[in-house]
Amino acid sequence: MGESAVKSTHTLRILALATILPVASFAQSLSERDVNQFVGKVLKQFNVPGVAVAIVKDGKVLLTNGYGVKTAGTQDCVDARTLFGIASNTKAFTATALALLVEEGKLEWDTPVIRYLPAFALSDPYVTRELTIRDLLVHRSGLGLGAGDLLWWPASTYDRKQIVHRLRYIPLATSFRSAYAYDNVLYSVAGEVIETVSGKSWEEFVSTRILAKVGMTHSVVSYPEDASGMNIATPHASINGVVRPVQPDTSANTNPAGGIMSCAEDIAKWMIVQLDSGRVAGSTPLFSPRTTRQLWQIVTPLGSGPAPAQLAPLQSNFNGYALGFGIRDFRGKKIVSHTGGLPGYVSRVSMIPELKTGVAIFTNQEAGAAFETLTYHLLDKLMVAPAFDWLGGFTWLVARQDSLTAAAEIAVTAARDTISRPSLPLAKYAGTYTDAWYGNVIITEANGKLGIRFAHTPSLVGDLVHWQYDTFIARWHDPEMRADAYVTFSLTPEGSIEQAKMKAVSPATDFSFDFHDLLLKPTK
Repeated sequence: MGESAVKSTHTLRILALATILPVASFAQSLSERDVNQFVGKVLKQFNVPGVAVAIVKDGKVLLTNGYGVKTAGTQDCVDARTLFGIASNTKAFTATALALLVEEGKLEWDTPVIRYLPAFALSDPYVTRELTIRDLLVHRSGLGLGAGDLLWWPASTYDRKQIVHRLRYIPLATSFRSAYAYDNVLYSVAGEVIETVSGKSWEEFVSTRILAKVGMTHSVVSYPEDASGMNIATPHASINGVVRPVQPDTSANTNPAGGIMSCAEDIAKWMIVQLDSGRVAGSTPLFSPRTTRQLWQIVTPLGSGPAPAQLAPLQSNFNGYALGFGIRDFRGKKIVSHTGGLPGYVSRVSMIPELKTGVAIFTNQEAGAAFETLTYHLLDKLMVAPAFDWLGGFTWLVARQDSLTAAAEIAVTAARDTISRPSLPLAKYAGTYTDAWYGNVIITEANGKLGIRFAHTPSLVGDLVHWQYDTFIARWHDPEMRADAYVTFSLTPEGSIEQAKMKAVSPATDFSFDFHDLLLKPTK
């Protein structure tokens, strides 16, 4: 997005379809005008077209607002009912869905998954036998970070059941329950459990049993097939240094891990129900207080290292992952939260149970610093905490991360042997290669150039450009991928290709591009 577009975005009426219910303590610490001004600064600093904000306290909605615009360069304002992809904030809904089935006696948290899905398997028979329903939600199975994500993202030709079946071919990275490694694919398994036990698809169960019950009347469980005319924020990302609209993730494969689209008005209702132990105003409870204790109890402990001085209040004493929620402390209070990220959307939902307080931030640009800045600034105001420059702190963090990424990329380039050549004629690298869990990757040669295509991922098509020795770089034709990857071939003593491995070029590449887990073998 060019400079003129940025200026026009921020000269718009910044508040659209706002809902404000004054509460004395909130009004004393932060006025509506203060919120508007601060959000405007954050949007400008991090080049975010639009954001939705929801704040609740003591069972009441303090604020549900939209700021900025749905699409950069337009005057179509975000409002309190504008839908955003909430991505992995969906995980809390999947965990809650399982909890409802536990309360009904149809599931047990600590019963093995194979009791409900006999055909389910991971690569280790022991883990297959022992992995429980609880284990599906807490990122300690032994799978590596983002393992298996290439089965569903970018959008693949596999369906959800095929993805779950192929998990048995992914080697485990660590021993069972010994380490934390964030995954998405086991939430797909959780979706299959919900369907098998309830007789309803994940989408139908969450829509009817949770969204409708809570009153989230505008939210949907997946990006709509036809979004024309709907009140939806356009996803944006920085492509080659320019923030612009990008294609949304429309695949239903990841719905149990990240499919829900919601708005400020609806997520406020969700936070109120969560903070009130499942009680729903004017209706029977969604779940019991016992379920709240299960959802918010740390299962997988995480480290809580020192925070940098520029973000000192983030120093925590405890940190861990519960059932679809992260748990840590902030300024001496327990905070229950999760973030979410999809192409063009990032978000955070945060709740402080002791204060009955919740803040949710949805954005339509991949600027995590924006939702972090807004979250902690607003929580500080609600907690009447000492003033802290969160905007300055996260601006520093972005600059530092950018600097480290640039330095790493420069170091790799400097170490490149530019006069080296491939060991074989290019035509010898062409052929079909197979990975046990992903499937086929096809390498072609034409007119003295190599190409690469992932058989089950239509958008992963590109050129193979020689880097050094027997390493090439896959440069994807779709610039929105932002995931160029090294492809390194290994030879047999006889000079034929034994295997190929892949690795993302930039450390900034999203971890869901788990190229490093592929072991590509030439097909016979």
